[in-house]
Amino acid sequence: MTGMAGLKPKHFLWEVEGKIAKVRLDRPERKNPLTFDSYAELRDTFRDLVYADDVDAVVFLPNGGNFCSGGDVHDIIGPLVKMDMKQLLAFTRMTGDFVKAMLNCGKPIIAAVDGVAVGAGAIIAMSSDIRIATPEAKTAFLFTRVGLAGCDMGACAILPRIIGQGRAAELLYTGRTMTAAEGERWGFYNRLVDAASLEADALDMAARIVSGPTFAHGITKTQLNQEWSMGLDQAIEAEAQAQAICMQARDFERAYKAFVAKEKPVFEGN
Repeated sequence: MTGMAGLKPKHFLWEVEGKIAKVRLDRPERKNPLTFDSYAELRDTFRDLVYADDVDAVVFLPNGGNFCSGGDVHDIIGPLVKMDMKQLLAFTRMTGDFVKAMLNCGKPIIAAVDGVAVGAGAIIAMSSDIRIATPEAKTAFLFTRVGLAGCDMGACAILPRIIGQGRAAELLYTGRTMTAAEGERWGFYNRLVDAASLEADALDMAARIVSGPTFAHGITKTQLNQEWSMGLDQAIEAEAQAQAICMQARDFERAYKAFVAKEKPVFEGN
């Protein structure tokens, strides 16, 4: 295991408090677009989170009133039109690897969305486990508006599972903005909160998760992702094995002893 509280990334903001990592993209004057460098550094950071013993949850936060405006037009899209197929495939695989790293990092991820969350910004929100937004949030999978397919970074696999096939198809074909109210009604956003309380609400949710059995939370995240491609019999067997593993963890015994003593259990993540 390793520690990541002292991480000092070059291309985004990172802060760890009480085993909760706070991530902010850091170009607020341009609504926080991604660059080649920030994509790669985020991918590597989430890959390393698998081994971190001082981070139990991650919260993506807005910066300057916006979440993320997607890939930077000048720093990413401009260079892409000059690349050959081998270079383009290396880029699209790298952005997809960022999503895979989020899904496989073993830590619950909360996206707190304000302002714009479009393109890759919408993908970051989509790939998080829990999404909270303000009424002003505007979410768009706008790849088709720049002449690309909607099937980017797992959108055609993940988005229909969140909001349904028809709604996902509409957003991915048209690239139109999903309002915050639609996002909540369709199940993309867990709830809407005022901008003034967005960060506190997201961090409170993260604190509640971190206070629970974090080893078991990692198992839950793994099963939530892996069971997409399983049949029902496979899923039930996988959950039987997963739960048996959790029953070997000391947190299970701690919960039992606390129940017998009529006390609140204190989990230690092992």
